Amino acid sequence: MTGYSARVAALVLVICIGLAPPSHAQAMGNIRVVFVKAGLIAGAGAGRGVLTYRGRDYPFRVYGLSLGVTAGASVIRLTGRVTGMHDVKEFSGTYDTVGGGGAWIGGLGGVQLSNGKGVIITLQGIEAGMEFAANRSAIKISLR
Repeated sequence: MTGYSARVAALVLVICIGLAPPSHAQAMGNIRVVFVKAGLIAGAGAGRGVLTYRGRDYPFRVYGLSLGVTAGASVIRLTGRVTGMHDVKEFSGTYDTVGGGGAWIGGLGGVQLSNGKGVIITLQGIEAGMEFAANRSAIKISLR
């Protein structure tokens, strides 16, 4: 009887595991972005990118405005990680950042963004152009 009970218990366990709903735990995503920006005192920029999350690619658009000390224009190619997401729907929205940086012909850049849903985007990359910035920025991301 014990061998039979053990087999039944194992079978029930396998069935229960197979019927379990998918995990809603946080998963990290990878991101690639190309962003073009320009400004004098206030700045603006736009770009596009791809979020890779849970094995799928999600194209998106990004728009940004900054206010502070900004002068110049540049193109920046960024890669990085996205953390704090339970679902891809949490990725779209408005992100805030405060920072600064610059490029003279070329340079390295990086930024960390966060939104009200707990999503954090950490990016780094290569910047081409001439720009100096020390400002507060609001970035809007929308999935396509």
